[in-house]
Amino acid sequence: MGQHSQPTETKTKNASVVRGENVGREYSRGGGGFFSRSAAPTVRALDGVSVTIHPGEVVGIAGPSGSGKSTLLHLLAGLDVPTSGTITLAREDVASLSARQRAALRLEHVGIIFQRFHLLDALSARANVALPLVELGRGKSARRERAEDLLTAVGLEERITHKPGQLSGGEQQRVAIARALTTDPSLVVADEPTGELDTDTGGRVLDLLVDIADEQAVVLASHDQQALDVCDRIIHLRDGRIERNH
Repeated sequence: MGQHSQPTETKTKNASVVRGENVGREYSRGGGGFFSRSAAPTVRALDGVSVTIHPGEVVGIAGPSGSGKSTLLHLLAGLDVPTSGTITLAREDVASLSARQRAALRLEHVGIIFQRFHLLDALSARANVALPLVELGRGKSARRERAEDLLTAVGLEERITHKPGQLSGGEQQRVAIARALTTDPSLVVADEPTGELDTDTGGRVLDLLVDIADEQAVVLASHDQQALDVCDRIIHLRDGRIERNH
């Protein structure tokens, strides 16, 4: 299926980057998307989903709109918490942590690539990539060196001082990938990483994501068959449940 090598048997048995066990996620009407115990839940976005992600894997999440792809991705990344079941990320039960603790866990262990890039227009590519290191309190020279190394790795060594408005969509996405790798996270998640890109540019971005997964785990949610074709396995969702996982 995918172009990336499968994780070793040892890794599969002994290691996981993130694990979800019997995960459910419910939303309440008028509750801003979050579950409220004082109101009857009206939408069950996920129901009894179990999944384990190992180092070195590229895993796709597929399914029709409304199937729960983004919800599962957000839970695996620690952006949200389940209303039932458990998400274990970097050996931490995500739901047991405060919002501040979850943010610190994400900063250290998760790189997030959003479909619309989420770059700061006023900052250069280098400054955008270095932002997570600012939050970690790293020194200026270390931040600059790390950002420049990553931008060179994604082929943007000549665009380091350019701001997002001076970059193409594909270049902005590569800056976003570099930023996601700044803290050397164990998990990289991508929500529709090729959704805003043409086929050729999307292919180059996917090649980068596959390269990333030599050590890290990469999980991407996508409708795009081109993106799903590079995955080692695909979790197919329908109506909040796993339809198949292969």
